[in-house]
Amino acid sequence: MKRLIRVLAMLCVMALGFCALAEQSATVTSVEAASDNTEADERGVESLKLIADAMVEKNSVNVDTVSGATGTSNAVIAAATQAWLQIQAEAASGEDWMEAAPAGDTLYQVALLQSLVQGYYDGIVTVEELKQHGDTGIGTFEDVNGEMIVLDGTVYQAVADGSIAVPSEDETVPFSNVTFFDVDETLALSGVADMAALQEAMNGVVNELGANCFYMVKIEGTFDSIKVRSEYKQEKPYRALDVALAEDQTEFDYEDVRGTVVGLYCPDYMGGLNTPGWHFHFINEDRTRGGHVLQISVKEAEAAFDMTDGFEMAPLKNPVVDLKKH
Repeated sequence: MKRLIRVLAMLCVMALGFCALAEQSATVTSVEAASDNTEADERGVESLKLIADAMVEKNSVNVDTVSGATGTSNAVIAAATQAWLQIQAEAASGEDWMEAAPAGDTLYQVALLQSLVQGYYDGIVTVEELKQHGDTGIGTFEDVNGEMIVLDGTVYQAVADGSIAVPSEDETVPFSNVTFFDVDETLALSGVADMAALQEAMNGVVNELGANCFYMVKIEGTFDSIKVRSEYKQEKPYRALDVALAEDQTEFDYEDVRGTVVGLYCPDYMGGLNTPGWHFHFINEDRTRGGHVLQISVKEAEAAFDMTDGFEMAPLKNPVVDLKKH
């Protein structure tokens, strides 16, 4: 049996529940991608076809962007991804549809991780818009201008010198994950030696509650040591993220410091869309220093978990994507 799902990414976003999501069981047999932009040039139309063909060949929506058409590529991949996630959710549940997650119980994502990795650093939503979808989270800013920490409804920017700024409401965001935080579980932490030990402790809670959900976490307390990074603002033409970080990354070491680590856990099936497992950002107690966490040792802290089974991606412009599956 074939099912046709049509996604108009310019107008629609999907909010789906994924805690019950199991292994990918559908096969991509056809992808039709078209733009509603009547002035689309020949290169844009060809890019749509190349991406569609690549998805069928790989049986995956996680494909590379087309050189010279990164914006179009990312828009099509995002639209296809949302359709594919719904197909997987239906296959796992045996249902023809899934109800939207409750208001506030949704992880809101701006763009695809792979778009950032490949050097697409243009902002998609403003800080003001982002705050309408969550009060806690992580991300970055246009031109990869530092690391984002969203805490208690305030968006903080850890810039290249490690200091903290509060960006304007019209600052734009190329990649982020936020949610409205509520506590579902807590875990006391003491004498956690390093990042591996911290992740092991956090995974214990995740495995108990359900590894196919998303988790936002706030770890508040005292840290024996913590190493963080930020990066300098990039200029066009953008380089791939690994190249930019290799040349423009800055690192800072802090000892016996109080503050908050904001972390995100993504399930394995989010590979290519985001980073499976944990991703942590830090801001100190007086909100003056912070960044992406590279290494950590916890003295005494409490981790609060927000278990989230909804996923929503920021709407993108133009693409219409049809996916067919057996």
